[in-house]
Amino acid sequence: MYVDSHCHLTVPELADQLPQIREAMTRAGVDRALCICTTLEEFEDVHALAMRYDNFWSTVGVHPDNEGVTEPTVADLVERAGRPRVVAIGETGLDYYEMEARKGGRAVSDLDWQRARFRTHIHAARQTGKPLVIHTRSASADTVAILKEEGEDGSAGSAGGVFHCFTETAEVARAALDAGFYISFSGILTFKSAQDLRDVAAFVPMDRLLIETDSPYLAPVPFRGKTNNPSYVPHVAMQIAQVRQVPVEDIAAATSANFERLFKGVCA
Repeated sequence: MYVDSHCHLTVPELADQLPQIREAMTRAGVDRALCICTTLEEFEDVHALAMRYDNFWSTVGVHPDNEGVTEPTVADLVERAGRPRVVAIGETGLDYYEMEARKGGRAVSDLDWQRARFRTHIHAARQTGKPLVIHTRSASADTVAILKEEGEDGSAGSAGGVFHCFTETAEVARAALDAGFYISFSGILTFKSAQDLRDVAAFVPMDRLLIETDSPYLAPVPFRGKTNNPSYVPHVAMQIAQVRQVPVEDIAAATSANFERLFKGVCA
């Protein structure tokens, strides 16, 4: 059985199709999913999914690219993280690409608010003992540096977590692994242009691998360009199995076990 370790199911294009998506998950052998929160405003809806369905869980966090939303405090995150079926802090991290591409080319020096928000999430994760779900895009050096500054080095007391939808270099993967983090791969791994990423997937230790869809985005081949959903996550596993030259059942078993180990409180 497969686990989708990162999906967004409260978006309009998926929320109205949830019964059909859940049926498709069952047919595809996808038995669990982690529903990701990106603003405090949407938390109640994300958490409601986890409370309604016994194979869904929730996170709490504010995505680094979201502006004009409620800015989280450590107390905000800790309170929500204490609710049933909330198993992680995030999605959090740094995203310099989106700022440059969409917001008029602001300099990295203008993004102190992102870095402060990231630190808030790290502090909440350490206080609650729950792992971080890390988003990093065009910002890997600062992401790794801040984690180190905040004591996220894999030692006792570290929150740990996962670098989700990994698209960075092998060097960044090594830094994340050295800090005690897991690496999660999405449908990008199946894209023709992603050979470098497939090379990274081949070297990440089996006990640090996770798979995800990042639904509704980044549908894997052969569904590229369509709306993604958790039933497609086996295609990510198949690609990893191919590059590692192992049976896909091995990838399913390892990533499911890793999901349970990282996100304490989930079960088969």
